[in-house]
Amino acid sequence: MPEQSAEVQQQSLPVLVRYGHRSWLVPAALLVAVVVVDGLTPHSFASVSWLVLVPVVAAGLCGPLLTVAFSCVSIAVYPAVDSIWAKSQGIEDFLLVIAGAALALPLSLARARAAAYVRHLQGAAETTRQVMLRPVPHGWGGVDSAARYLAADVEARVGGDFYDVVATPFGARVILGDVQGKGLPAVSTAAALVGCFREAAFQLEDLASVAYRLEERLLRQNRMSARLGEREERFVTAVVLWFPDVAPGEIRMVNFGHDSPHVLGPAGVRQLPSGNGAPIGLAKLAGGLPEAQRLRLAAAETVLIVSDGVTEARDRQGDFFDLRAHLEQLSGQPGAADPEHLVDEVAAAVVRHTGGRRTDDTALLAVRRSAGVSPEETQWG
Repeated sequence: MPEQSAEVQQQSLPVLVRYGHRSWLVPAALLVAVVVVDGLTPHSFASVSWLVLVPVVAAGLCGPLLTVAFSCVSIAVYPAVDSIWAKSQGIEDFLLVIAGAALALPLSLARARAAAYVRHLQGAAETTRQVMLRPVPHGWGGVDSAARYLAADVEARVGGDFYDVVATPFGARVILGDVQGKGLPAVSTAAALVGCFREAAFQLEDLASVAYRLEERLLRQNRMSARLGEREERFVTAVVLWFPDVAPGEIRMVNFGHDSPHVLGPAGVRQLPSGNGAPIGLAKLAGGLPEAQRLRLAAAETVLIVSDGVTEARDRQGDFFDLRAHLEQLSGQPGAADPEHLVDEVAAAVVRHTGGRRTDDTALLAVRRSAGVSPEETQWG
C-alpha cells in the first residue's frame, strides 16, 4: 500500500540521486570542453592544464573505477593535445594534472564509503517505515485502500505522519494522523499510536473507547518522554474511520482536530463535517474527547484523508495547493475514485506544485468499501 508512483519517486529525489547512473557524462563533457577550448583559443591561451578538473569532478560524482578511468584518460590526453597545439606552459602543468589524478582516487573512495553508510541508514529507516506503515492486502477488512507517504527528508523516508487499516470483527477501521513536531520524538510518538490503534481497533467495538485508548496512550508517551528529558509535549491531529459491517451505507468518524476528509464519487466531490474535536493529547484542555459521528457513504464513494503536507504545500510564489479544486478536476475522469489512482494523482500534483521542495511530511490515504468481496475475503486475522 505505501509504494509511491514512479513519477512521485523521481520528482522527490535529489538531482544527483535521480540521475546518478548518468553522472559520468559530466566529467566526460568537461574533458571534451577542455580539449575543444584549447584548440579554438589563440596560442597565448593554454587551457589544457584545466584537465586537472576532470578526475576531481569524477571523484565527486562517479565511483572509484570510473574515477581511475577518467584520471588515466586525462593524463594520456594532456601530452597528446600538447603535441598537437604546443600550447603547454611547461612540465609543471603536466605534474598538476598528475597530482589531480592522484588526489581523485582517495576522494572517490571516501565518497563511496560515505554513500554506503548512507544506504545502510536508509535501509534501517526503510525497515522502520515498513513496520509503521505496513502494506495492506487488497480488500483487507472489506475495504480497498491505498496510501502514499512523502517524507520531508527524502533520504530518511520516515517521519511523524502515520496511517493504518485494521480488519476487525466489527468492520474495517482506518486512521491517518499527524504528530506535532519533527525528528525522532515525532517518529516515536507515531509508532506508539500506531501500535495502540492496531490493538484497540481490533478489541473494542465502541469507537469512543478506541478514541479514549489513543488519548491515554499519548499521555503515557508524553510522560515517559518527559522523564527522558524531552521538554515539549506532543499532540496529534488524526481522523479515525469505521466501516461497520452492519451498516454498509454509512461510516463512523472521530476527528481529532484534523483537516476534514474529502469524498469522491459519481456525484462529485464533497467534504465530511469537521467535528471540531481536540487533537489527541489535549482532551483535558478541550473538555473531553470528540464524539463519533455517523455519516452516509455510498458504495461507489471513496474517502480521501490527507495530512497538512498536502493542504499546506506551497509553490514558489507561496500559493497553497488547492486540494478541492484538484479533486474537482479529477472527478470527471474515468476511475477517479479508485484509491490507487486517486492517491497517485494527488501525490504527483503536490510534488509538481511544490517543485519537489517539501518542508513537511505528507501522507495520503484513500479508502472505500470493496465491491463483490466474499465473506471469507473480509474475515479479519
